[in-house]
Amino acid sequence: MFEKFINKLKNDKYITVEITPPKSADINSTINKIDTLDFTKYIDGFSVTDSPLAKLKYSPIIASYKIQQALKKPVIATMNMRDKNKIALQSDLLAGNDLDVRSILALTGDPVSISDQPKPKGVFEGTSSLLLDIINNFNNNIDLAGKPISPSLNTIYSYAVTNSYTNKPEFLTKKIAKKLEKNLVGIISQPVFSKDEAKSLIKIFEDASEISQNHQTQLILGFFPILSLKTAIFLNDKVPHIKVPSFWIQSLSLAKTPKEEFDIGMKLSIDLFNELKELHPKIHIMSVNKFDIVKDILINS
Repeated sequence: MFEKFINKLKNDKYITVEITPPKSADINSTINKIDTLDFTKYIDGFSVTDSPLAKLKYSPIIASYKIQQALKKPVIATMNMRDKNKIALQSDLLAGNDLDVRSILALTGDPVSISDQPKPKGVFEGTSSLLLDIINNFNNNIDLAGKPISPSLNTIYSYAVTNSYTNKPEFLTKKIAKKLEKNLVGIISQPVFSKDEAKSLIKIFEDASEISQNHQTQLILGFFPILSLKTAIFLNDKVPHIKVPSFWIQSLSLAKTPKEEFDIGMKLSIDLFNELKELHPKIHIMSVNKFDIVKDILINS
């Protein structure tokens, strides 16, 4: 499953969809919703988040396993450095390997200060770089201490993330180049909201690839449909390293009804998705589990 998935990322068009597990002991309702909408034929795989915004959610490793089993698509399981130490991270990777959860998105993690739990303590024994080192060790059948693991593990495919917008392209180029030293199969960007922004990011990634002499890792453009003026303003003003074009905000502001606002947002989103597919058809869709919106965009592209 994963070998075909990674080969498609390297050599063909590639689309994945993000899933955020519920704050529930039931992941089946999420799976059933996706299955009922019947859009998996348009995509290559999924990703599963790991308690984003430090809010309690269902385990990403188990969610990934159950989604793979039910929907027959590979899943990228997110793991962050916020909640677990080196021992627990390695333990989860071992279990994931046994369950054939072998694509891992490594994150440092959101701060615990925004958690929905009472005064949690962040672990943060390192950044996502440490988790990528652990994965590289595992792919050589040794743990972080350099001790052998037997029997041999199946290959783990690692991913990282990058900002999509910057006023300092040289700094972002160096930051990406450093990540490219970690034997990644892909780097997923934060959402891009214009073709010009995507072109700039692609150029930065190409420059970073030259610096690192790594031409194997693939850039995957993040895509997030904006369907309301409130969302557009929030992303533009409150989320670092994201830039929503002024024409998008102006277009949404002209809407006289919620339906008109939604329709404008959908048209802008579909148009952008089609532009990105033509420019660089390796895309990761984020929708905060609005899978009906995802389906509409996929069937209209």
